[in-house]
Amino acid sequence: MELACPHCLALNRVPDERLADGPKCGQCGTLLLPGKPVDLNASSFDRFIAKAGLPVLVDFWADWCGPCKMMAPVFQQVAADMATRVRFAKVDTEANPQVSMRHHIKGIPSLILFKNGEEVARVSGAMEANALKRWLLTQGM
Repeated sequence: MELACPHCLALNRVPDERLADGPKCGQCGTLLLPGKPVDLNASSFDRFIAKAGLPVLVDFWADWCGPCKMMAPVFQQVAADMATRVRFAKVDTEANPQVSMRHHIKGIPSLILFKNGEEVARVSGAMEANALKRWLLTQGM
């Protein structure tokens, strides 16, 4: 499998059976699956989503949003729990309005699941950890 580095976006080949071994980027040495959400912006979003290697769940959020702040630790926890099955990313809608507009974000927090670079599911509103995991399971994760 090829995984995009969350830091430098370099592509790295990692055998499926080695995903749980803490693989690092061959270019910059960053953990490829850090078990925490990756911050994406307008310049990194498309490449990361297209080359992530695993499905990517993106949290569209803003600093002023109360439900987004409540959702942040839940998203972090589920990212750690599912690090080898789904990659987790965050997009600040205030700092990256063009990404939000392109993906028709109308309310936050909004979660969009991408597989092979394409949107396959979305849900809006804050969720608790078990509900988020159940939702991901219904999406085949």
